[in-house]
Amino acid sequence: MISEFLHLEFTADDFLLTFAIMAGVMLILLILLIVNMVKTSKLKKKYESFMVGKDAKSLEDNLVKRIHQVEELLVSEKRNEENIEKIFNNLKFTFQKVGMVKYDAFNEMGGKLSFSLALLDQKNDGFIINAMHTREGCYTYIKEIIDGNSVIVLAYEEKEALNIAMGVSAKKPE
Repeated sequence: MISEFLHLEFTADDFLLTFAIMAGVMLILLILLIVNMVKTSKLKKKYESFMVGKDAKSLEDNLVKRIHQVEELLVSEKRNEENIEKIFNNLKFTFQKVGMVKYDAFNEMGGKLSFSLALLDQKNDGFIINAMHTREGCYTYIKEIIDGNSVIVLAYEEKEALNIAMGVSAKKPE
């Protein structure tokens, strides 16, 4: 059987048919090669335009620059957080609460020229300024407030100013 296969004779028609098939396969391969070269060329142009920035900087340079910017932002964020914490700590000791009551110190005086002003911090520590206007002049008093209370007895208007500052309602004496 093998000997019969080896003794086959090829005719000119068989040779032409084989040549035509091979030529067809070669033509298809040539077309595929050209298509592949065109696609590779387009891909190479896209790659080069991607790697080169507007002002001829490479993508790597831009990435390094952005990484440095992110690192700077992280350092800046940490500084900002520390500063905000310091500000909040300082705010505890600033006057944040204000209450003011204008009144007539004496019945014969009009225009509500007298006033009580309460200034308190976050812990309700501070002071009350009481300015009483009379015909002879204006007298000003100050009373220290610790934790929302005074060691010295407060007048109604001073209590009202203190309550306004602390957000508490007060009742008028009978």
